Amino acid sequence: MKFRTEIEPHRAGFKISHSTPVLLLGSCFSDNIGTRLMHDGFDVLANPFGALYNPFSIANAIERALNGAYYTRADLTAGPRGWHCLDFSTAFSGDDADSLLEKINSTLRLLSDFIQRKPVVILTFGTAWYFTYTPEANRPIGNCHKFPGTDFARKRLAVDEISVRWHALSQRILDLGCSLIYTVSPIRHLADGLHGNNVSKATLMLAVENLTENTGGEYFPAYEAIIDDLRDYRFYAADMKHPSETAADYVYSLFSQAYFPPETLSEALACRKQFLRSQHRQINP
Repeated sequence: MKFRTEIEPHRAGFKISHSTPVLLLGSCFSDNIGTRLMHDGFDVLANPFGALYNPFSIANAIERALNGAYYTRADLTAGPRGWHCLDFSTAFSGDDADSLLEKINSTLRLLSDFIQRKPVVILTFGTAWYFTYTPEANRPIGNCHKFPGTDFARKRLAVDEISVRWHALSQRILDLGCSLIYTVSPIRHLADGLHGNNVSKATLMLAVENLTENTGGEYFPAYEAIIDDLRDYRFYAADMKHPSETAADYVYSLFSQAYFPPETLSEALACRKQFLRSQHRQINP
């Protein structure tokens, strides 16, 4: 007798070894998987601009890096902590505009250089909802930086908007020799309401389906692994939104079984044991 709908093994279109760089961009779920990859000895760059939740903000980071479209003072916004780059996380703010610009642009160069190494690119779309800063109402932002809520308008991307924005960009990534994996974050955005969250996730699913069918890349079912397979609150953190460590471990095990050849699985386990030993603190009598 079965008491859960176990997810079917994912049929990966390629394999990942320790010689393969891995780039992860998107929601904070990318950090969860990226951290586990690093502990297992992989060459990883995960969310260098912090978590980015909507597909347009993720696209903006990649496009600016590939195009060398560096930021200037005109791209910064004055706010609570001096200067802010609303495209990225609150880590990209500070009192000194020149220092902030150097931090942003050096991170763009880091991202560009990493993509040139032909990594596996894992994109995790978190939500189709986004905010625009009222004075720049046509530009989706990545983070509100704790500005007053009245400074922003909230909107939702449509399937076609995401598909059109990503079609050429995903093709460009593939043409550079990268491999491409899409995921949809299982993290629930309850600020959108349960219905709003479900509409958002459905929008992302349809957009990704369109992209994988018409451009390339493949979809890894991280969302289904938690929402449909585990589907129990014991697999969530205390906030009832984020997957627990156990749930993230489960998704990572599905990912590694799908994408790592046997010799890489063995090497990853050895690297993880070495990492855990390095974290052990001896108790002195």
